[in-house]
Amino acid sequence: MLFNLAHLTVALLAGAAVAHPTGEAPERRQQAEVISSCRNPNQVALTFDDGPYNYIWDIVGKLNDYGAKATFFFNGNNYKCIYDNDIRSGIQFAYNSGMQLGSHTWSHKDLSTLSWDQVHDEMWRVEQALQRIVGVTPAFMRPPYGNYNDNVLAASAVRGQKVVIWDFDSGDSVGASAADSKSRYDQFVSSHPSNLLALNHETYSSTAYDVLPHALQVLTSAGYQLVTVAECLGYQPYQNVGSPESGSWSC
Repeated sequence: MLFNLAHLTVALLAGAAVAHPTGEAPERRQQAEVISSCRNPNQVALTFDDGPYNYIWDIVGKLNDYGAKATFFFNGNNYKCIYDNDIRSGIQFAYNSGMQLGSHTWSHKDLSTLSWDQVHDEMWRVEQALQRIVGVTPAFMRPPYGNYNDNVLAASAVRGQKVVIWDFDSGDSVGASAADSKSRYDQFVSSHPSNLLALNHETYSSTAYDVLPHALQVLTSAGYQLVTVAECLGYQPYQNVGSPESGSWSC
């Protein structure tokens, strides 16, 4: 696809916030890889969207109880502000527990409806927050609602990120009851496919306290290894790993 667009300048500083590209995208833009399933056999990658929120401590704690890892795709300012003190400590707890942190954009807008500059604004602000709070630049992002177009894939490529979708939906964000979500995990286990990349949401108490414990029990009993998205693909989770910053920020 051809685009009548001007030259793009991007400044990348190691260990610092990824700069917000100015101008518009050039023609024949490289596009990010889109991932919708794991590669390694006998592995399950549980993912949690739309946080950080109140249940992060309990979700990570339950994962730790099972020796499981998972991936959290964080917004900057959705259900809560990523810079709130209690939320920052939850993010640090997840990171220090070995969970993978990815980008779910700043404010959960549908990226497929936004301009080149608007997409980058949604991306770089949450990247900057993760660099400040734990010192990492994510190598994976998930577009809100799973919606993307060529513009989104090109922006992700410029930012050095792969785009992650899923091949299993617990249904928690579309009205599924806890019983229904647990049944979906049971049905998966009964058919025992090679691997799974599962969509859950961090923002529902039923997911944290009912569905997740059940999913962990049935998946581990079936012999699956519960890993991060990066692990189930054989990729590195971050572009850069540095030290967190000290400071006070707001949304």
